[in-house]
Amino acid sequence: MIFFRSLFGRKYIFLWIFSLFLVVLFFRLGLWQLDRLEQRRIFNSRVTSQIDQPGLFLTGKILSEDLYQMEYRKVEAVGEYRFEDEIAIRNQVYENRSGVHLITPLVLSGTDQAILVDRGWIPYEDFTNNNWSKYYEPGEVTVIGVLRRSQEKPDFGDRSDPTPAPGEPRKPAWFFVNVGGIQEQVSYKLLPGAYIQQSPDPKWTNYPKRSSAEVEISEGPHFGYAIQWFTFSFIALVGVPILVYWQEKKKETEIEEKSIQL
Repeated sequence: MIFFRSLFGRKYIFLWIFSLFLVVLFFRLGLWQLDRLEQRRIFNSRVTSQIDQPGLFLTGKILSEDLYQMEYRKVEAVGEYRFEDEIAIRNQVYENRSGVHLITPLVLSGTDQAILVDRGWIPYEDFTNNNWSKYYEPGEVTVIGVLRRSQEKPDFGDRSDPTPAPGEPRKPAWFFVNVGGIQEQVSYKLLPGAYIQQSPDPKWTNYPKRSSAEVEISEGPHFGYAIQWFTFSFIALVGVPILVYWQEKKKETEIEEKSIQL
């Protein structure tokens, strides 16, 4: 009874407040990790369902489909590039070298619509020298790759590409493949929501260097982190009674030792 009066007494009120703060904080972090786990599972399900689908050929009714929801699906397109509207995506690395990716509108054969194509990486010095013309691929081409989602902002941070206002000069370099923003600086219709990341081809050994879409299908460490945070929350909850018990026990021992000495 004495222990319980001490445990909930005013002497330890601030310790209890701090402990309960940690309990709530750690518990919320655990729930956050479980939420991240659920998001990861949804992502995995979406990606695997698209990877398992047969490839698309961009023509006819497919052009009116919601390509945004088909990310990572294999795709093939035939058309001619509009190099005058080509842009670069900054901060790209290939074999530890800095550079950019060239994003070029491909006007689809038999249509007045185009889709953006990530043709691959070129060295940074060619980007800064505006020496892109040697990477042109003129005439009708067949592009094989995977669909990728348009991106307006990063997954983390606040860096973004401002959409060009009417009358402003076109932007030759962007941070993200923002299809809606790039649409504002071309005169023809771009297929919305997605672009093609062109796949590597053993027969293609020149620049731009193609790259495969890298995607990890796993649940990651989120469940383990959730258990860790819940464990910390439990420790913070039971830690106060244990600490108070040993403190009071120590006092009783000291009092008994003093009484024996007297």
